[in-house]
Amino acid sequence: MNTRFLMTASAVFTGLLGAAASFLPQEILTHFEAVPNEVSVLVLQFAGALYLGFAMLNWMARANLIGGIYSRPVAMGNFLHFTMGALVLVRAWMDGGVGLAIPAGAGVYSLFAVGFGTVLFSNPVQDRS
Repeated sequence: MNTRFLMTASAVFTGLLGAAASFLPQEILTHFEAVPNEVSVLVLQFAGALYLGFAMLNWMARANLIGGIYSRPVAMGNFLHFTMGALVLVRAWMDGGVGLAIPAGAGVYSLFAVGFGTVLFSNPVQDRS
C-alpha cells in the first residue's frame, strides 16, 4: 500500500477538521443544533487542537516507511483514532444523526480505518517513487 498517499490524505483531512474546530466552533455547534456555550466551545477548540496535532504528525511522517514494526506507534494511533471515530459516527447515524454530515463522516472515517488497519497488520513495502 502507498502509505505516502494515506498519510498525506489523513493529514489534510484532520488538518481541515482541526482548523474548522479551532476557528469556527460556534458555527459548527449551531450547524449541529447544539447550544454554543463557553464549555462546548472550549471542548470543540481542544478537539481542534488534537486534530491539528494528528495532522502535523501524519504530515511529518508521510515519507517514513510505515507498517509492520516500522513507525508502529504512528500507524496504531491513526488506526485507533479512525476506528473509534468510525464506530462513534456509525452509532450516531443509526440513532438518527443530523443531516448528511454524520454518514459522510462515517464513510470517510471507515476508509481511513481500513487503510491504517491494512498498514498496521501487513508487511511494509518500500515505495520506489
